[in-house]
Amino acid sequence: MDDAQEEPTRIDPRNRLNDLSGREWTYALRSVISTRYPTRGPEAYAHHLRRLHPSPKPPQLMAELVRFFTKRGGHVLDPFAGVGGTLLACSLEGRSAIGVDLSEVYAACYSEVCATLEIAPQPYIIGDSRHLHSYPAITAQPFDLILTDPPYAQMLAKPKTGERKKRGQGEATPFTDSADDLGNLGYWEFLSALRDLFANAIPLLRPGGHLVLFTKDLQPSPDHHNMLHADIVANLRDLPGLEYRGYQIWHDQSQNLYPFGYPFAFVSNQMHQFILIFRYRP
Repeated sequence: MDDAQEEPTRIDPRNRLNDLSGREWTYALRSVISTRYPTRGPEAYAHHLRRLHPSPKPPQLMAELVRFFTKRGGHVLDPFAGVGGTLLACSLEGRSAIGVDLSEVYAACYSEVCATLEIAPQPYIIGDSRHLHSYPAITAQPFDLILTDPPYAQMLAKPKTGERKKRGQGEATPFTDSADDLGNLGYWEFLSALRDLFANAIPLLRPGGHLVLFTKDLQPSPDHHNMLHADIVANLRDLPGLEYRGYQIWHDQSQNLYPFGYPFAFVSNQMHQFILIFRYRP
């Protein structure tokens, strides 16, 4: 075989989940995904526009998850679409997707990103994801994957502290000012609302489909550990048909370190987020 000719990817005929070879599958199972994606140039995927969102997910990262949890031509739902990281990933990977978000501003940003990248936009519904079954486009066919980045309770709706405050970046950065925004709810109210939302969303998955969601822990408080990832798992794992499969950690190397707590107490610089993985087996 010519050295310039690549060996074709061998996919096990029993593999109904994705189009990966055994080697690709093995690499995708690493427990920590450590990245530093560019924020300028063509590989930034219009980050200069997407940064309008307080926490935009890199399309390359979302594409890696899309490749593992769907086959080419698969169908993906993002009920917290934001500026479209999941939708862009699906376009790059040959999947169809539907996004839902409360914010007209984020929807417009996603459209501008698609125009800039010369990518046909995926359907984007401006609406409340607590009522997914009211949108005919969503109920038309089952999804292979729900891939989403919901709010992390009130994390972004609170003013910043520590070094960021000293640098004049202490303002709160809520996703929206809507009373319907889960990101404006308190910790326990958020968990309850998120559970109700996914209780309605997971029947939209095909049997064997997956729910994959991002979250990040809050700093502990005197009355609770605030390990949001653990509380989300505890709240979702007993939903009918939903099976918790574990998590991966995304280490974002682009995050800066700050001397939180100096010189009095330990306060962790959280450089990572949790990617929680569930399978739907009704």
